[in-house]
Amino acid sequence: MPQPHHPGTAEKAKVPRVSGRGGALWTTAGLLTLVLGACSPAGSDAQQAGGQEPAGESESLLDEVLDRGSLTVCTTGDYPPFTELDEDTGEFTGIDVDMARDLAENLAVEIDWVQTSWDDLMEDYLADCDIAVGGISINTARSEQVFFSEPLMEDGKTPITRCEDVDDYRTIEQINDPDVTSIMPSGGTNEVFAQEHYPEGNLITHDNLTIFDQIVEGEADVMTTDRSEVLWIDHEYDELCAVNPDEPFDYFEKAYMLPRGDMVMKHYVDQWLTMTLNDGTYEEITEPWFGDDVDL
Repeated sequence: MPQPHHPGTAEKAKVPRVSGRGGALWTTAGLLTLVLGACSPAGSDAQQAGGQEPAGESESLLDEVLDRGSLTVCTTGDYPPFTELDEDTGEFTGIDVDMARDLAENLAVEIDWVQTSWDDLMEDYLADCDIAVGGISINTARSEQVFFSEPLMEDGKTPITRCEDVDDYRTIEQINDPDVTSIMPSGGTNEVFAQEHYPEGNLITHDNLTIFDQIVEGEADVMTTDRSEVLWIDHEYDELCAVNPDEPFDYFEKAYMLPRGDMVMKHYVDQWLTMTLNDGTYEEITEPWFGDDVDL
């Protein structure tokens, strides 16, 4: 399948972002000042004697990233349209990959990519990364160990199957059958959902990059995954069709993983997200993947 072309995997940001719609120059220093102001008590009491910052602010990962000159990003590289690794070039592409590049541009730092897997996502993030991106769902188990950014989209689990079989897999009851083979990648929320809702079904795992070919070839019947991924696959494969995309089986949101307890870093990322979601940046990044007729 042809993919949109994106920049390389590790690059120095050239200039701070200029919003073409508001004309405002958002520098790293200016945005950091706004973030620290949001995190500090109002008024002159927010600073200690001698004009020093209150204790704790200088301990943020944000300061470490700026001092280091690089942002370390965990991503699986196996979940288009959000993250995909080209094994031949070593280049990451995807919506959240480009969003991470935009964040690094605002910070005026380089990106160091760390490829992980859904099985090892949390362990690798806690050990090696500043932020994790790539179609990551918010759930309470993950929230016990990390903070999440403000959500980028609402989502929910919904099936995708061969177009001629859509009516056979509209409900959980239809899929939860020993004669129905559900396929999913190992680890992550798709496997958790399938194990919980299809205990009587035939469940198999497969690598996520070629998993939909297995359905086309008849090796599996259906996959229940995120609505956003289903809409993209429906767009990419003539043989496969989304099932009930506007009536998913559950509800969750997608966001980026951040260090638990670091409010300065979270406020910075949230403020950056507010700008990118409202100044056309996010729309510009997603349009090549979904077209302009898909409502995420």
